[in-house]
Order: sequence, then structure tokens, then C-alpha cells
Amino acid sequence: MAEQKLLEINELTKEYVRNTVTFSAVKNVNLSVKRGEFISIIGRSGSGKSTLLNMTAGLLRPSSGFINFEGVDIAFFNDEEASHFRNTKIGFIPQGRSLLSHLTVLENITLPCYLAVQKNNAEDITAKALSFMEETGITHLAASLPKELSGGEIKRVTIARALINSPALLIADEPTGDLDTATTADIMRLFKRIAEAGTAIIMVTHEQDTVQYGNKVYVMDAGNLTLQG
Repeated sequence: MAEQKLLEINELTKEYVRNTVTFSAVKNVNLSVKRGEFISIIGRSGSGKSTLLNMTAGLLRPSSGFINFEGVDIAFFNDEEASHFRNTKIGFIPQGRSLLSHLTVLENITLPCYLAVQKNNAEDITAKALSFMEETGITHLAASLPKELSGGEIKRVTIARALINSPALLIADEPTGDLDTATTADIMRLFKRIAEAGTAIIMVTHEQDTVQYGNKVYVMDAGNLTLQG
């Protein structure tokens, strides 16, 4: 029996209008992702990579096409459905800063657990968060606020937060952009272990050294996605 796909993207398109002219940021993209598969997407800035990830994460509605996740088309979820999907099924690492400024590092990381209304008690959630904080090297920052962190530390908090709910799919937009070489290698080894344990990963990256950790590399160019090699 063929292995069931976790994610099937079919003919996905996102159009915008600029000065009365319509253009496609993403053009008829097709992509299949199996459980545990680690996919890297490379390409120039402005080629449509982040737009594709935002649609896959339910943050942006496509103009047309389908995003089938575990047999359900999520492309046109309403806000409540999309929020529940993000908090229970995926981990999302955005390119920009997304931590809540009034919450500590520990509180930011555990927030998705409470939003997902999981049955774990507070002690279990905290223990799980501390485990990911140890893996990402930020245990000592548990009580710190985002304003007290460096760019690299913020990125590591965001990564730990994305993993807290053991997502079926991790979507990562430039996850190592603010990290030094040693920390980047640590994070990529963590991603590889997570993929080997069954979590699928779609990662956008500009860093060629990171693609060696994945299974496939795709190139995004002017809204088109093609498999490299």
C-alpha cells in the first residue's frame, strides 16, 4: 500500500493587484509531503516562498487551488478553524518576530498548549517546554521578556514554541537566519531528529549548508516551485 501523504497542495495560486495590474506571487504550485519528510525550499527574495508558507499555515487565503491536510481541505478555513489548525496540527516559525512582549520566554513557549486546550496539566506543559528550551539552549532565559533577548535568542524561543505541541507538520521560514554557525548546526540536527520521529518539515532557507539535513530541495522562482535535480 502506498504511503499516505500528510499534505497535498494542488494548483495553489495567490494573486495580488498592484496599480490595477494583477500578478501572481504563487503560480499553480503542486507539492506532496509525507509524514517525516524534510523539505527545503530555496530561491531569491520575492520569489513567493513566504507567501506559499503562509497559505500552507492557514495565515493567508489562496486565490485558487487546494491545500489538503490529513484529508481535509484547509485552504478556505475561517479564522477560528485556521487558528485551531495552527495550534493543534502545525508548528510555525515565521521570518519576523512574533513573541508576545508582555509574556516571559516560558509563557510564550507554553501558550500554544493552552490555546489548543490540551488535556495536559500545567506541570506537564511546563516540563515539556523546559525540555525544548534545553534542546535550543535557552533554559536560562525562562523568566526573561522578549525585549531582553537578542535576535538569535528570540529565534530559538520561536522554534521551541513551534515544537511544544508535537506538530504533525513544522513550517519554518528562515529558522536559522539570526543564528551563529554552531547554533544553526544544533537546530538543524534537532530538526532532523524531529523529522526522523515522524514530523514533516517544510523549511525556507537562504543558507545552502542547511539543505543537507533534508530529503528534498525545491527551488522557488517567480512564484513557480520546482524540484531541484
